[in-house]
Amino acid sequence: MKAMGIRSIIRKQYRPCCSKQAKPVCHHPNILKQDFNTPTVNQVWCADITYIYTLQEGWTYLASVLELHSRKVIGWSYSRVMNTALVLKAIKNACNAVRNTLGIVLHTDQGSQYMSTEFERYLKTRGLVHSASRKGCPYDNACMESFHASLKKEEVYMKQYRNYEEAQLHLFKYIEGWYNTRRLHSSLGYQTPDDVYQNG
Repeated sequence: MKAMGIRSIIRKQYRPCCSKQAKPVCHHPNILKQDFNTPTVNQVWCADITYIYTLQEGWTYLASVLELHSRKVIGWSYSRVMNTALVLKAIKNACNAVRNTLGIVLHTDQGSQYMSTEFERYLKTRGLVHSASRKGCPYDNACMESFHASLKKEEVYMKQYRNYEEAQLHLFKYIEGWYNTRRLHSSLGYQTPDDVYQNG
């Protein structure tokens, strides 16, 4: 690779270890317990926030909601600020994409945005059941971490975004124009997330 002048775009990330005996620090149970298999769509959603860097404005933030069975990004939101409004917009977009959200399990980490009173209140109005990872254990939300890793390797690390607007356009193209509708997944039998989602 050195002789040919090429380099890897994969960046090794720090992964904090987590103990199976770790005690929960919030009132939400870990319903998934790292079991990411679901028989059909819209039984379990996963959500998380990731950081997107822009040259002119510094760090910006993407909140995503992943439908676990199909691995489809069913809702997302992008903002200059990492606050409750960011994650609320993402989950509202996801809820607006389905007819009935009653009983869907939403798995998140214990970030303050997801534990906020405003966020909890909205979940109750839509009948979603909140599940939470153990503190400091990304493996409890591995599917969401995997999507954000793919986003970084296939899109974000390949470009330098000048500003928020440019990053937003490229994120839209990646999520809606590539990942959901055209990117084949070996774990889905080499189908796209949208194909699997549509077939239930």
